[in-house]
Amino acid sequence: MQNIVVVGGSIAAVTAAETLRLEGFDGSITLLSQESVAPYTRVPLSKGALAGRESLEDIFLPSVSGDVDLRTGVRADSLDLNNRVVHTNSGSIVWDGLVIATGARARRLAPELREFVVRDHRDCDELRDELVAASSVLVVGGGFLGMEIASTLRQLDKSVTLIDREPPMQRLVGSIVAARIRDVALEAGILFHVDPGGVELFGEPGSRPLGAKTSCGRVFEADLVISAVGDVPNVEWLAGSGLKLAGGVCVDSRCRVRADVVAAGDVASRFLHSGNELRIPSWTNAVDQSRAAARALLHGDAAPEYVPSHYFWTEQFGLDIKVSGPMAPDSELETDEGWNSGGSSLLTWGPPDAPRRVLGWNHHLRPAQLKRLTRNRSGLLRAT
Repeated sequence: MQNIVVVGGSIAAVTAAETLRLEGFDGSITLLSQESVAPYTRVPLSKGALAGRESLEDIFLPSVSGDVDLRTGVRADSLDLNNRVVHTNSGSIVWDGLVIATGARARRLAPELREFVVRDHRDCDELRDELVAASSVLVVGGGFLGMEIASTLRQLDKSVTLIDREPPMQRLVGSIVAARIRDVALEAGILFHVDPGGVELFGEPGSRPLGAKTSCGRVFEADLVISAVGDVPNVEWLAGSGLKLAGGVCVDSRCRVRADVVAAGDVASRFLHSGNELRIPSWTNAVDQSRAAARALLHGDAAPEYVPSHYFWTEQFGLDIKVSGPMAPDSELETDEGWNSGGSSLLTWGPPDAPRRVLGWNHHLRPAQLKRLTRNRSGLLRAT
């Protein structure tokens, strides 16, 4: 293997390229990014970047090694597996090793409208301009992104209403922790509305949404409407390639599609024994999975399998929340004195000597320490 092409300009793509070099690969690496700017981290987009505290230059990732050929403004249009060629808007590129890291894009509720989302730096630029004249904002979606956007908007002194199909954050951290997060958000001035039937955005085609109508007929209007309703993996360019696409690019336990093709990050989907496909769209998963994918591309079966830590974090409404481990039922939740008194806390789910999930609530514990506390069901430490 002498020529590896990495398709994507995300943290997963950059990490894969760096890992290939760290693992001793000395052939050519070409990194193709559809965006016209150098790779950057998306983490601050819903926080400092949206608030105007951080510019694009502030969120650039460290420059890729000089021996990696970074090509910006290059969009992958199709993939020819038989001849090992990526066809792009600027020509065709031959490879003998391929990393698919094309990420995902924001899911939209009303493509016919000028729907505002927060996915890339251009979205932030546009929203900052729009927020100047807006006093009220409607946020649709109460996951990490929606709640972080709502938190930033309150810092900007905007009136914020947030709508979701279910109580915000509940699916991600359980009902008990989510309820406390919402209490803090309520104190910050957020108005919540839950409608299991969802909402429909309304407005004139080609114009910005004027508001949202819930399934029960209630209408919410605002100066600005922002959608934060999940993402869609970027796999259209792979149509007709012969790759299995089910909720993303299907990979095995080592992030391989086949011996010479791997995938990582928001675009990768792993087949589970249950028959379902699992895609983990998080920053930590993108980094860890791309490292595993790069090693598998070089070392095959000798590379370790990828075991996700299910680590994520969020900063919203003055809270610093870090979580390691897969979702566990609230019946297994163990609280501590800090939680009961409203202070810094470390929550665990599962047996005290082998917790399946750990959550730090304004806790000083570092991410690596938090991950080490999370054990699998056999009691063995998870990979960190």
